[in-house]
Amino acid sequence: MNIERSVKERYSRSALQREESLCCPIDYDAGLLEMLPEEIISRDYGCGDPSRYVRPGDTVLDLGSGGGKICYMAAQLTGPEGRVIGVDMNDDMLALARKYQDEMSARLGSDRVSFVKGNIQDLALDLETLEHYLAGHPVNNPQSYADLKSWEQQQRREQPLIADASVDLVISNCVLNLVSDHEKQQLVQEIYRVLKPGGRIAISDIISDRPVPAALKNDAELWSGCLSGAFQEAEFLQAFAHAGFQAVTYDKWDHQPWRVIDDIVFRSATLTAVKALPVHTASRESALMYRGPFAEILDDTGQRFPRGERVTVSATQYTVLTGKAYGDAFIDTAPAQPEAVNSCCAGPTDSTQPAQGGNAGCC
Repeated sequence: MNIERSVKERYSRSALQREESLCCPIDYDAGLLEMLPEEIISRDYGCGDPSRYVRPGDTVLDLGSGGGKICYMAAQLTGPEGRVIGVDMNDDMLALARKYQDEMSARLGSDRVSFVKGNIQDLALDLETLEHYLAGHPVNNPQSYADLKSWEQQQRREQPLIADASVDLVISNCVLNLVSDHEKQQLVQEIYRVLKPGGRIAISDIISDRPVPAALKNDAELWSGCLSGAFQEAEFLQAFAHAGFQAVTYDKWDHQPWRVIDDIVFRSATLTAVKALPVHTASRESALMYRGPFAEILDDTGQRFPRGERVTVSATQYTVLTGKAYGDAFIDTAPAQPEAVNSCCAGPTDSTQPAQGGNAGCC
């Protein structure tokens, strides 16, 4: 089975006519949908709403942006200071998204959404630039093939589609499962590469409760239908933790299965995580206390936090563990700075007596 061809063909058809079997019921923010063209809304296929994680001013990258629905929703949340980039490999989906680009720019008040052609497992290579190269340099012998590979590496290095550490938030809606298994590790590494230190991810996707057997993986209809390429639920978390992400969490978990095939349960979940910050070698230390309810926890650096005990952490750990991803799990035990006291009132006073001399009225 040619996975890429199967996925392209199915999503090209679904760009032209809605396919109900590709959709999970999702409660999108109706206010964000109001300004979107109906054609974009009706041709959207997803299993979650990662737009909920967008913050004002974010540079957002949407992997597998399709007709652009989530991109145009996210652009309303980033505000004029933000930017949204949608990447997709399917020409028909890109055409749908770009069809309304000028209209949506006018409605948004600025041109802050763009769509580029690329594979989400290789975010450095611009596929439209590649197509232009191939038009003038056909590959028909070993040498021209070698020249192509050399040119691709140069493009990735000198003119990457998405630059290193350039994105605040990577989002995706039911697309990672469409990538072949042998490219999934590269996909996660690419997400890590393009994020700024401290950058976030919000990935909505289909996961399975057990590994998917080969018989199902070889079914093109199930693969392009977002099922047989699904991550197993534990492996999904592990893939991002092993790539260096911290605070890897199932922030949303659909208890109601989407499909059950051969006793394998497929459901939608949204994974969130944060790219690790660089370690500060010469920095102040702070003390944090894990408030409970568990007896102790272990963070992504291997540091243990017994409940109720003060633990010294580096500045980097402090920044991460007191960030939004961890909520209020930790108590900052640094003493509060005392309020400034007027020097003329610092000593004991008799409030029944009026102030004398030069101190009159200063307190």
